[in-house]
Amino acid sequence: MTTDIAQAKAALRTQAIETPSWAYGNSGTRFKVFAQAGVPRTPQEKIDDAAQVHRFTGVAPSVALHIPWDRVDDYAALSAHAREAGVRIGAINSNVFQDDDYMLGSVTNPDPAVRRKALDHLLECVDIMDLTGSRDLKLWFSDGTNYPGQDDIRARQDRLAEALAAVYERLGDDQRFLLEYKLFEPAFYATDVPDWGTSYAHCLKLGDKAQVVVDTGHHAPGTNIEFIVAFLLREGKLGGFDFNSRFYADDDLMVGAADPFQLFRIMHEVIQGGGYGEHVAFMLDQCHNIEPKIAGQIRSVMNVQEATAKALLVDVEALRAAQNARDVLGANAVFMDAYNTDVRPLLAGLREDMDLDPDPMAAYARSGYFERIRDERKDGQAAGWGA
Repeated sequence: MTTDIAQAKAALRTQAIETPSWAYGNSGTRFKVFAQAGVPRTPQEKIDDAAQVHRFTGVAPSVALHIPWDRVDDYAALSAHAREAGVRIGAINSNVFQDDDYMLGSVTNPDPAVRRKALDHLLECVDIMDLTGSRDLKLWFSDGTNYPGQDDIRARQDRLAEALAAVYERLGDDQRFLLEYKLFEPAFYATDVPDWGTSYAHCLKLGDKAQVVVDTGHHAPGTNIEFIVAFLLREGKLGGFDFNSRFYADDDLMVGAADPFQLFRIMHEVIQGGGYGEHVAFMLDQCHNIEPKIAGQIRSVMNVQEATAKALLVDVEALRAAQNARDVLGANAVFMDAYNTDVRPLLAGLREDMDLDPDPMAAYARSGYFERIRDERKDGQAAGWGA
């Protein structure tokens, strides 16, 4: 896009990375959740913790909610609490995978009563969007089958399409849904939304308010995620990201931990494809099992910032010239020069320009916030996602 430092800083100043409420509670793997001290007990305390990430990074102004984990009696009051804390409510995430009724699926379940229950929940989430001013409804379905012959694959797609159409019809003019996909788990034979193509096909049929969300941990090994990003941007169907890292499957590790070069490549396609703006939502979706919650989110935000800064420093004119000259090594060299740039001084300077500490991790450690919540939150039931 540019090699001009001032222009890169200006672009980085506008970046917004949404953090997830569930990342602040006790979370982990399907085998074990290790409880930590100081985790929030209420949605309000999750928002307070998210506000600390924004306080020290300056680019995390919203927090996503997960229903029913974050269900409250008064969503207007919860939104007001967020504003007072210095953030806002972001995407509303539905949950149709934890009730016993959903053992054989939710919106694709062969039982019409279960499908109705799942759809009612999705429509409830749109109601919550109305109350919180949220733009995005995030949909992920664990639906699928474990055995050949267990259910009719085509019929399940029909049921899925019917539910998505009902949700789409309920959306307001300024609202949209983001349809997530996942290669496998917990359905191991045939997941009903297993890949970006399935999500894209359903969204394409419905219209502009249906968009694809790319979770960076939800692909087969070796998948070229940046190709998917480029394709969806070209088609106007990339609604957002769930950023995390994977070594083997859906590991939900901190974004950039496994393959920071991949994150850079993704951000390059986002920028070149016109996706760096309000339309494409940059969201984190991570479960911190062994690392401290708030610090883990701060580090994740910083990792996205660093990848973005490097992508902004690609000398596009030189890259295009090398590509047009069919100079394979020259084009790759331009690309790698940007990736190998140490952008930490640039980002430290940007934070100083924004009246922030140049080192968010150190500033948070010095703030004493963790010590305070560790003592204040000793009593009560800590929030968690129930694994």
